[in-house]
Amino acid sequence: MNASQNILILTSDTGGGHRSAATALEHSFNTVNPGRVVVNITQVLEEAHILTRRFAELYNYLLRHHQGAMKYYYWYIEKFRLNESPFIFRGALRYGRRLFEKFCPTAIVSVHPMTHHFYAYMLKKLGLLGEIPLFAVVTDPVRGFWRSWACHDVDRYFVASEEAKQQLLEYGIEPERIHILGMPVHRRFHPVTEAEQRQIRQSMGLDPEKFTVCFNAGWIGGGNIPKIMEQLLPADLDIQVLFLTGHNDQLLEQAEKWTETARFPFYPMGYTDQMPKIMNASDVMVTKMGGLTTFEALASQLPIIADVVTPPMPQEMATADFIEREGAGILLHNPGDIISVVQSLMNDVNRRVAIREASLRCGMPGASDRIAEAILHQIR
Repeated sequence: MNASQNILILTSDTGGGHRSAATALEHSFNTVNPGRVVVNITQVLEEAHILTRRFAELYNYLLRHHQGAMKYYYWYIEKFRLNESPFIFRGALRYGRRLFEKFCPTAIVSVHPMTHHFYAYMLKKLGLLGEIPLFAVVTDPVRGFWRSWACHDVDRYFVASEEAKQQLLEYGIEPERIHILGMPVHRRFHPVTEAEQRQIRQSMGLDPEKFTVCFNAGWIGGGNIPKIMEQLLPADLDIQVLFLTGHNDQLLEQAEKWTETARFPFYPMGYTDQMPKIMNASDVMVTKMGGLTTFEALASQLPIIADVVTPPMPQEMATADFIEREGAGILLHNPGDIISVVQSLMNDVNRRVAIREASLRCGMPGASDRIAEAILHQIR
């Protein structure tokens, strides 16, 4: 292929949202400028240095098994700024050079707060700072996010909201570098009609007419979602449930046992790349407050029941407050309340319609394409 631009996207599989953002942008780059862009995605934390890999593993371990301890992880990163550590940078220098030699990027796009400081360091070492533009796409939609996102060597920031812009301004980023374009959600996430929803359910082997609840335990599979599900299992409700366990095989085994005790049709699923289809099949989703997952649901006009049983990290709590304030979701503070919340949504069609309308206002569809177009315009 005769490509004119090589885009290197920096991410990490700490949760699934950063990978989703990277994939959405890859698709948008190839859609808005077909045949003229080569996109490569690299998992920086997992590949760059043994310490960064260990911190990525610890993040996912805590997310799965000890969600309440995530606040200490957040505090530690904010306090000691490991993403700005010259010691780690020097240890990862060989890795960074290999990537430059392999991909020869004409632009670098970071979708993870722990990556762009390192690549700014690399550009300085190679004498390329100012020659190869560095962009950051903030995947936390509102204020309260990691200070690590702020790096004065980033040429342009793309954020989802005025709140996110204000947070970067407070961190010292100049206003002319910040652009509000929305969250980079893949265009596969979109609303469907009731007739299309019934067809999707039928294609998945579900009852096309039954109220459908999706429980999403996230990319890593864990947190409070299993506890909330256990509260719903004995309920005598006219529903069917999709239970997504992510990459947690033990949780999938446990969920398969629940099929014998649930008083309604119950369908456990491991990690899947069919989230757009699953969201379109569902009437409501019970989920942890990841930024990308939330906005994928908003783009699909899918009502959200947000898990805030354990206080989330600051940026996730801010997202939860945002969807509640805008009327696009419901916050679940107590696992035992899940039955009454699901019942209320089942019985109140007007409420579901109002939530879907609020989702449409908040979602800012097409943001991924707008971000890709802005980056390509800048590097031309």
